[in-house]
Amino acid sequence: MEKPLNKQELVAAVADEAALPKAKAGEVVDAVFGAIEKALSRKQEVRLVGFGTFVTATRKAAKGRNPRTGEEIDIPASTSVRFKPGKALKDAVS
Repeated sequence: MEKPLNKQELVAAVADEAALPKAKAGEVVDAVFGAIEKALSRKQEVRLVGFGTFVTATRKAAKGRNPRTGEEIDIPASTSVRFKPGKALKDAVS
């Protein structure tokens, strides 16, 4: 298994693919991530046809147990981000 791709390597790949200087590619990558983050913070779905969909999901508050002590605890409600890959991405990976 190959090592994970980090942000600097992603920026370098974008720079090569789009024939951009690395500094400009870094700005583009940051802008894309920023736009996705901003939309998700407004609970807006981000659909990238062929790639996938980013959505927010709300988890209700619940009761749980501390596995060490068995004591009942309150788990607060939370919001998380979910990603559903598109068909083209699934096909490319398989």
